[in-house]
Amino acid sequence: MHRVHARRASRVQTQTGFVTDPEPQTIGIVSRGQQLVTGKFLFSGLLVEDRNLSIWQIARSHEAVAEEIHACAWLDDLAALGDERARSRAQKWVFTWIGLFGEGEGPGWTPAIVGGRLTRWIDHAMFLLHGQEQPAADDLIRSLAQQTRFLARRWKVLPVGLPRFEALAGLIRAGLALRGMEGHVAPAVRAMAADCAAFVDPDGALASRKPEDLLTLLRLLNQTSEALADTGKDVPHDLSRAIFRIAPTLRALRHADGGLARFHGGGRGLAGQVDQALAASGVKDLPAARTHMGFARLSVGRTTLIADASAPPGGSATIAAHASTLAFELTSGRRPLVVNCGSGARFGHEWRRASRATASHSTLALAGMSSSRLAPPNRFAADPETLTDVPGMVLCNITEGTFGRRLEMSHDGYRASHGLTHARILELTPDGRSLSGEDLLATLEPHDDTLFDRVKGGGLAFTLRFHLHPEVAVRQDGTTVRMTLRSGETWVFDHDQSAELSLVPSVYLQNGRMRPVATQQVVLSGRAIAYGTRVRWSLAKADETPDVVRDLAEVDLSDPVC
Repeated sequence: MHRVHARRASRVQTQTGFVTDPEPQTIGIVSRGQQLVTGKFLFSGLLVEDRNLSIWQIARSHEAVAEEIHACAWLDDLAALGDERARSRAQKWVFTWIGLFGEGEGPGWTPAIVGGRLTRWIDHAMFLLHGQEQPAADDLIRSLAQQTRFLARRWKVLPVGLPRFEALAGLIRAGLALRGMEGHVAPAVRAMAADCAAFVDPDGALASRKPEDLLTLLRLLNQTSEALADTGKDVPHDLSRAIFRIAPTLRALRHADGGLARFHGGGRGLAGQVDQALAASGVKDLPAARTHMGFARLSVGRTTLIADASAPPGGSATIAAHASTLAFELTSGRRPLVVNCGSGARFGHEWRRASRATASHSTLALAGMSSSRLAPPNRFAADPETLTDVPGMVLCNITEGTFGRRLEMSHDGYRASHGLTHARILELTPDGRSLSGEDLLATLEPHDDTLFDRVKGGGLAFTLRFHLHPEVAVRQDGTTVRMTLRSGETWVFDHDQSAELSLVPSVYLQNGRMRPVATQQVVLSGRAIAYGTRVRWSLAKADETPDVVRDLAEVDLSDPVC
């Protein structure tokens, strides 16, 4: 039906044009623009190198990235480069799209994709029309009008969620920028305001618990709010209120290096994107709650720790959720140290499933199981990727004392199967130089004792994992591990020797890479043979590491592109 409505929209002739010359609201990455003009196409792990290929040939040959290409985010990168080669490519590809797909053909006719494409075409219209004859300008305006009419008809079929926000943001942008399309603005603004009230909870959180989703939503709301204000229109209270609620929560989920915590399938965000969104919001308030969208944060000096202190999301969001309960990430200054593996969705089905397991996160896994189980692969199931047996009770408490900030968490994800509850205590010293940790597996009631005795056999194997960022140079030295960051800082991992220490291979998964990046993980392995098993460990800056370092080494916080 999307294609039917696209064809119907193409048959309506409307005299239109730009109200004023539009200006870009989005910024791309120059290095990606350089890759595109030299014939290197990198989309979500797919790399194709051929100067003679059109981007639409790649979309036609590789269905996995077709929708991403049709959304035209690459136009931001070509505009960021901005030279004649980039302009020529952008013009050729956009006008080719109009010729090939403008009548409703191809996979690019869904409301969310059209919303993103419409916004980018309007943003970079002056870039695209520079040096073009009138027929080309007419074709572009005609296509923009068609896509606007399509969105006006089809956004309602989407459930409340990010794709619908994408569609509404594109419709509002087009309605304000194009003559004759003003009538679409008011209904779309009312719908977006209503969706804000339904989609964003009072604490500025989303049901998906994915930090990158929160960033995407804030950027869309910022752009819409600015566009309305610039044209003298009122910004609905519910929309402004959503921005006011989201910004402090997003600020709490940002590490010291400016990147987001990578949980539940989300990435770090492009370099500077989080700061840009927070600045555009105009909200300077700090988060007041102890937890933020289910995450706990400890921050002292140049050190930040963000931990997953809640159960995985339920409902439709469980299809993308990870079994990451009690996992944490640690960043020192501009350098990530302890991380989670990230999302493997762009690297195939097996990587996707593996990345969602507890073993792919910096926390404890028991008996080779995850704290929440992934449904067995079943291509006939309605939702084959759901999480099941999620923890029913997750507790979190943060206290501040003389010796630093203390985070206490627990979950019962292994209680029904093994009778054990996992508790974790993390304490960051007042100077941010040392993190002490304690992980406990314990039975809580007689019934738990009975179940544990029945299943323990010779003891239940457990592993405590600390996945390291690929830029960390690591060396095991007896019972300790030395980790050197590119800034020159050295951190030392130590433990109470109640478990066996080892360094084993790991992977760092990030959209934009051609393949998973090899890295390492510190692993503490042991067996739970009693009703209470405790492992103590610490992660501290080496004595020779100063409190402040001049970190001049090049840093890449965005999705890598090479």
